Amino acid sequence: MKKTKSEGQLIVISGPSGCGKGTIVQEVLKTNKKTWLSISCTSRAPRPGEVNGKDYYFLKSEEFEKRIKENRFLEYAKYSDNYYGTPRDVIQEKLDQGIDVILEIEIQGALKIKEMLEETIFIFILPPTIKELKRRLEGRNTETKDKITKRFLTAYKELNEITKYNYVVVNDKVDIAAKKVNSILLSEKCRVDRIEQSYLNSLEEELHEILREDKVFINEKLDI
Repeated sequence: MKKTKSEGQLIVISGPSGCGKGTIVQEVLKTNKKTWLSISCTSRAPRPGEVNGKDYYFLKSEEFEKRIKENRFLEYAKYSDNYYGTPRDVIQEKLDQGIDVILEIEIQGALKIKEMLEETIFIFILPPTIKELKRRLEGRNTETKDKITKRFLTAYKELNEITKYNYVVVNDKVDIAAKKVNSILLSEKCRVDRIEQSYLNSLEEELHEILREDKVFINEKLDI
């Protein structure tokens, strides 16, 4: 049995722009107190209502590129002419504390994480239909028509990456989609290859003791 640490799980949640992954993540955080959202850095400008240090760390392109050279990102990617990156700092600290860490990142960055950390849980969020995706992008009223078209075309290409993820969740209703994500996290914790070797050893010792008491175990080594 593979020995695993009693640490948190690293979860990557991705999907096309406009699929509602951010809304789902916030619902998961509200309903699952053992999760923590890693705040990404970006070189894009804040959207209305976004707060630096809460939604993203907003950096100038020059500062972002400086941090790239200093190897301060777990991964980074350029998406729609803007940088997005995951800072290394507190992620491992949270995992060591047994907290599940969610990375809400673009697909380019997710695939880089997969190359480095295969045991990460990868969840792809889909809109109910492509028409609904287009409607959501147009409904933001925060970008020009050209940028919306570019995001829509990028999203169309990103759908081809679904097979590289472990799970797919359709965001038809946010509360239901969030419940599905929480169910995925719970089921992953129950996988045999994630169980502590020390826990299995204690079960084996307890079983041996019971068998000795019942005089079933006689000078033989039980192999389970």
